[in-house]
Amino acid sequence: MAGASDKVRFYLEQSVPELQELAAKEIFTTQEILSITKKRSDFEHKLNARGSQAADYARYAEYEMNLESLRKKRAKRLGVKSTNHTGQRRIFFVLERATRKFQGDLGLWIQYIAYARKQRSNKKVSQILTSVLRLHPTRPELWIYAANYALEEKGDMTEARSYLQRGLRFCGRSERMWLQYARLEMGYVAKIVGRRRILGLDQEQVQQDNAGNANAIDDNVVALPIITAEDINPEQKSSEGVDQKVLDKLDASPALSGAIPIAIFDAAIKQFKEDQKLCLHFFDMIANFVDLPCTRKILVHIMETLQTLAPESPETLIRWIQQPVIGLNVDSIGFPTNLGLCLDRIKASLQRHESSLTAWKTAQSRLILEQQIIEWMLPYLEEDELDEDVRKVIVVTLRKVWSQLQSDVEQDPNGKGSEVASLISKLQAHELHRVTEPARAWALQMWPNEAAVFSQAAEV
Repeated sequence: MAGASDKVRFYLEQSVPELQELAAKEIFTTQEILSITKKRSDFEHKLNARGSQAADYARYAEYEMNLESLRKKRAKRLGVKSTNHTGQRRIFFVLERATRKFQGDLGLWIQYIAYARKQRSNKKVSQILTSVLRLHPTRPELWIYAANYALEEKGDMTEARSYLQRGLRFCGRSERMWLQYARLEMGYVAKIVGRRRILGLDQEQVQQDNAGNANAIDDNVVALPIITAEDINPEQKSSEGVDQKVLDKLDASPALSGAIPIAIFDAAIKQFKEDQKLCLHFFDMIANFVDLPCTRKILVHIMETLQTLAPESPETLIRWIQQPVIGLNVDSIGFPTNLGLCLDRIKASLQRHESSLTAWKTAQSRLILEQQIIEWMLPYLEEDELDEDVRKVIVVTLRKVWSQLQSDVEQDPNGKGSEVASLISKLQAHELHRVTEPARAWALQMWPNEAAVFSQAAEV
């Protein structure tokens, strides 16, 4: 223990000048200085003794952070403009010792990074990220964190892309990495489009399909089309505005055409050997970027893959049905026409199972699809801007789908009472009485033992 005591004494002696200054400037009283010294002594004895835990370091760092916050508040109140010592260096020192001893504890690393970011010490954050990624290269969340930091804090898309590209070399089997990579690129496109709209440059564009040039180098690295800084942030070359040649070049660049997300998707599907679930995750993620000119192009590409992998899957069919109205507001000019296309696809989807599956499998798949169609269409009835004629069409469609659902449930009613009750509740919430009243009567005949469930559904 002599060695541990010597270490404790050494670390405490280093803080003596700081404490003397705090006492001299009356930021802390003598009694408070003694209390701080005792607290630090207790922490240092725990840290330097055998059996110290990562939590001990975390609590020590948190104590020093609170102490530094108090010091700043008192200095401001007393009018002390500056001091020769700050707690930042000490906090960094504690966290550095913690991560050096417990290199496998990601909680300590994240605490270290979070504090450095809060202090706006970008150089320190970069150093910490470099260290933790060297120690834990197979942790996808760290690569994603680093990429988000590079883009959000530093505004450096090249560095963010580099983090994810390198991360895929070690975490190529992580679906989250591939999805985050595509999300990062879509977010970047959104920023470019937003900037163009602010500048009044959002005009009808002729997009060039460069997806064919964005092929994978290997299973983990995607070859991206070359985009220069001039492509993304063209400088103004005259007082009249942005150089039109540069703008034309940007219009045709892969940054706006959707070629990069498509290349990432193709590489991911190749890596995961055409995984349908991954395709669905990509489709849903891209569909969230509803206001980008390249979104529809990317969704069409993903849907083509889905229809190749699982054309009869209810998950594929419901997205194929929804695709024409993704990103359209109910009051837009094209919504009624595109909704008509959705209705045609509903009819085709409910019929297409008959020729390719057994009767039992047909009913099961179609039942899942019917539930998804009802749950998808009902929210449109809540839109105040929805045209009344369109509203009537949706209600009629819901009746037809519900009628088909009843027929499919009758083939195998076991265990489906609660699901039907949930759908009846949702229909009741939208006051579709002409559907729900006969539906409850039918359900009570099918599941007489679950009368209480359907009574609750009627009260919703």
